[in-house]
Amino acid sequence: MEDCVDKRLTLWILAGMILGVAVGYAVHVSFAQDSTHFEYFLKTFNLLSNIFLNLVKLLVAPLILSTIVVGIAHMGDSSALGRIGFRAITWFIIASFISIGLGLLMVNLFQPGVGAPVDSIANAAATIGEVKKLDFWEFILSIFPKNAFEAMATNNILQILVFALFAGIALSALGENGAPLVRGAESLAEMMLQITHYVMRYAPVAVFGALAAVVSKSGLAILATYLELVTEFYLSLALLWTILLSIGAIFLGRRIFTLIRYIREPMLIAFSTASSEAALPKLFEQLDRFGVPRRISGFMLPLGYSFNLDGSMMYMSFATIFIAQAYGIDLSIGTQILILLTLMISSKGVAAVPRASLVVITGTLAMFDLPVEGVALILAIDQFLDMGRTATNVVGNAVATSVITKWEGMLEVEQPDYVEPPHAPAHTAAHGKAGLDLASDMVTDERSTKI
Repeated sequence: MEDCVDKRLTLWILAGMILGVAVGYAVHVSFAQDSTHFEYFLKTFNLLSNIFLNLVKLLVAPLILSTIVVGIAHMGDSSALGRIGFRAITWFIIASFISIGLGLLMVNLFQPGVGAPVDSIANAAATIGEVKKLDFWEFILSIFPKNAFEAMATNNILQILVFALFAGIALSALGENGAPLVRGAESLAEMMLQITHYVMRYAPVAVFGALAAVVSKSGLAILATYLELVTEFYLSLALLWTILLSIGAIFLGRRIFTLIRYIREPMLIAFSTASSEAALPKLFEQLDRFGVPRRISGFMLPLGYSFNLDGSMMYMSFATIFIAQAYGIDLSIGTQILILLTLMISSKGVAAVPRASLVVITGTLAMFDLPVEGVALILAIDQFLDMGRTATNVVGNAVATSVITKWEGMLEVEQPDYVEPPHAPAHTAAHGKAGLDLASDMVTDERSTKI
């Protein structure tokens, strides 16, 4: 039953994507961009997608906090936590090198920046705004929260992770005294996932709005203009997917195909909304069904969303060298390696929201005295590039979490298709007359009183 529901939702999301492109293109060709009607449609499309993103942001902070706390509290001992953490970080570093290195290799192979229309972006600096150079010390300081509530209010995943680590370890040390808070965190996590189930029913509408807004504003011609760049970047992403899934298959065997089937919905949501954050709650749910214990996914996924954004890291290296090529700047191998190492550090903790990668790119360009205004070359199609790299982030984190779970010998069997999520009560004997505070013996069942 659950699998049927998932298939229907997947089909609805695909339908939303197709309809969004069609309606967006119709609006693009029917109305001038300075007309009131066009503005009305654009605001309406953005509203549909922003409602969904706001609802997802509502879920992220309490979901991450509760799952990490519960995961660590149930880990058993601190040595297990340290072992899993070490394996996770090792995997993330290797995956980062592969992603960034592959991006550098492919952009040098294809050279999409050669001949790009640089003259058309003379006023791009005004579009980009003020750019600050990357500051390593400032980045390190930003990891540690000064206010736990502020971290949750701003959905700063890295800071929430640090706070939750301390909270989980402390509750584990308290033992029985901390049990009530652990049970409360478990209930909070389950409640958030149940809300996720409700919110995801709106996903097809959000997908429709997101794509309709992009296409109505830019049209389909933008894809033709930058067809070479888009094609070559997606070919590079396809190669990265092949590498990540092949490495995953070494550990998971044939279950890698099952994993792909389970994560198709989070991938579609990430692709359509260009937000890794939007797919996170659904990814938790699907990994549960795949057989990943919550104490592992609750620790791995938030950590991965801060340190293992494979698609974003490939894009950063690809885009940086692309801009240098567009301006005819020949970078030595040594400089490109330095750029790789800089991106390795600066990409960590990047926000899982649309356009977050552009901030890192502009900072890297400024650090190496490359033309920052070159970012305007990719601004027009960044939405389309963002969709691909965000879906890749989901794949990378799903594979990493599953592999570490298998490595620990904790991977469970998949959840049967017939298992359904909890449902809100309806059509009860009390017919809605019984509330939470009403004793059961005060409820009259009409069926029992009939003669």
